[in-house]
Amino acid sequence: MLLIERRGSVAVVTLNRPEAMNALSKALRLALHDAMIQLDQDPDVSVVILTGAGDRAFTAGLDLKELGGDPAAMGAANDQDARSNPVRAVETCRKPVIGAINGVAITGGFELALACDVLLASENARFADTHARVGIMPGWGLSQKLSRLIGPYRAKELSLTGNFLDARTAADWGLVNRVTTASDLMPTALRMADEMASIPVDALSFYKALIDDGYALAFGDGLSLEHKRSSARNRAVTPEAVEQRRRQVMERGRGQ
Repeated sequence: MLLIERRGSVAVVTLNRPEAMNALSKALRLALHDAMIQLDQDPDVSVVILTGAGDRAFTAGLDLKELGGDPAAMGAANDQDARSNPVRAVETCRKPVIGAINGVAITGGFELALACDVLLASENARFADTHARVGIMPGWGLSQKLSRLIGPYRAKELSLTGNFLDARTAADWGLVNRVTTASDLMPTALRMADEMASIPVDALSFYKALIDDGYALAFGDGLSLEHKRSSARNRAVTPEAVEQRRRQVMERGRGQ
């Protein structure tokens, strides 16, 4: 149902229900929560890659068959408990999470994709917000995140038609970082993860939180947040540490 593979300091988490388009059943959502908590606390893991099994779907969102058979299950669409809400589950991980979108990301699956810090898309990837068509309104953040990422006009086009957005257009609109062939998706994600993992994990987590927390504020408040946090952290940095890191950066630059 959920696979976890370790590759050095990178963990690959795979939603593994390909026969159901990796739909987010109650059991899968709980397994994702447990995995993210485990990886967040693991000192040997610096970066997480989240993907789906197969090439058809990243995830089709909530398991509609499960919802249709259990009236109480409908509450999952608005549940804020990370054990049931997969967006909250991903957000519990303080380390970078790279979304490797291998196929369709539909409705709740679209919301889960947007919980990642970086999105890489296979040419097979497509995104769709079918909340209005299904009759269930988003409760995991899509209605607010999407407009902030691609603008309100494009967000309304997607959400009020329920149409699919192909990977290339998603990249053009700034929704994903880049598009690869299907075969190169994971190698590209692993290369990026390895590059991130070459930075100390505490710096990764600090900077990720600085961006996320500041983005949730008005611009001026975000600048104040940066000043407060960075001032406190930078006071602990020694000249010797700066010189060592400077040399590392220069060596890395020569190799690129």
